[in-house]
Amino acid sequence: MESVGTLPSGISICCSLPDILFLPELVFGGLVWILVACTYIVPYNPQAYVMAVSLFCFCMTFIWMMLFLCGAHHSRSSWAAADVLYHGLAALLYLSASVFLAYVTILYGQGYNTSTSVDLLKSYRLDISAVVFAFITTLLYTIHTLFSGIRWKSF
Repeated sequence: MESVGTLPSGISICCSLPDILFLPELVFGGLVWILVACTYIVPYNPQAYVMAVSLFCFCMTFIWMMLFLCGAHHSRSSWAAADVLYHGLAALLYLSASVFLAYVTILYGQGYNTSTSVDLLKSYRLDISAVVFAFITTLLYTIHTLFSGIRWKSF
């Protein structure tokens, strides 16, 4: 484990509580990205926003994880503050994207009836899965923010 007042680097990020969440954030964020990309829903704007948020957070989380793996942060308190700031922003963005996606999915589901095609049902089910994974990703980023804040306060 890490000592108080230091940030982990290298493989030790797999042993600290907030940093072990990098991989689940990437997996669930990637699933949101893939599932939304697979669907075809008429109101494009919320879908485009969800895609932008998931793509941005996926890329930034990967870069952030690589910075921690390479030890580029040199255990400074400014990096701990930046960690809290980034994950807080990602949690807020994912929460807004999750709500938009859930709203569009509910509207889409109300228009669905049994006479529609199988492809529309498949898109609807993919969107439901994307909503669930988006809220899971929001929860992961929120937990990461809380534990990063606790770590930042220990500096």
